[in-house]
Amino acid sequence: MKKIVTIGEIVVEVMATQPGRGFLEPLALVGPFPSGAPAIFIDQVGRLGQPCGMIGRVGDDDFGRINTRRLAADGVDVSAIAVDPEAATGSAFVRYRDDGDRDFVFNIRHSANGGLALDAAGRALIAGADHLHVMGSSLFSPAVVAATEEAVAAIKGKGGTVSFDPNIRRELLALPGMRAALTALLARCDLFLPSGPELLLFASAGDEAGAVAEILSGGVRAVVVKRGAAGADYHDADGSFSQAAFPVEELDPTGAGDCFGAAFVVFWLRGHPPAETLRYAAAAGARAVTRRGPMEGASTRAELDAFLATTQERAR
Repeated sequence: MKKIVTIGEIVVEVMATQPGRGFLEPLALVGPFPSGAPAIFIDQVGRLGQPCGMIGRVGDDDFGRINTRRLAADGVDVSAIAVDPEAATGSAFVRYRDDGDRDFVFNIRHSANGGLALDAAGRALIAGADHLHVMGSSLFSPAVVAATEEAVAAIKGKGGTVSFDPNIRRELLALPGMRAALTALLARCDLFLPSGPELLLFASAGDEAGAVAEILSGGVRAVVVKRGAAGADYHDADGSFSQAAFPVEELDPTGAGDCFGAAFVVFWLRGHPPAETLRYAAAAGARAVTRRGPMEGASTRAELDAFLATTQERAR
């Protein structure tokens, strides 16, 4: 099977146990949980039994160890996750509001993640890979942008494929060089996985249909638009179709989109039909929100098959 690699941030997540706004008063917290968008993605890939690895950087601390041990246990090659002898592992504190929105306090750029670069171990991992997955959230420094561009060139140069999830807020596009980096990635990716409004950030067209047509005409093979509880849409040169979200009781939405994307990439690379691939991705996203903790809802193939079978039985 093809080997999938990703590059980016690794953090621990600590979350408030009660909803509210911000962190301006003492409150109960739960965690730490292994986290970071590319780390959640690659953990789900590993849980599905696909060869995979990650390029990242953690501190020489328990927060780093909880991440690398979790990833390794789920089948991820962690040989290119460097250990910083001085900087601490990144962190994210999260509190959910009553309306479902979230407040975050991040330490990424000034943590061990800030020293992330493509070293010999990273290049060796890429040399054995067939597919690269890029998260826009990971492009937090010029060094990471440079590492990602080198990895894309290496993968594409040997006939491999690239998937790209923007995973970025509009205001971050104002950072120096960010829009250019994202636009360059889109031009070289095979599979584009935006979330809702992100689709319009990368096209001159003002409507979704026009944006999809523009992006596909630029060489992208398929566009998958994630819409959370509203489902997902698939587009390629042969047409478009939708997949409804599976109804579940949501406990924690963090990581659902990453698990969705990981499942889609895995089944897409395995050659499954697009409709079946999207169905598995929707199942992975649905199962992810039923567990507290970003990686805790990552699914095995058997768990996804059982979930889909149960869903189908209920629909009869």
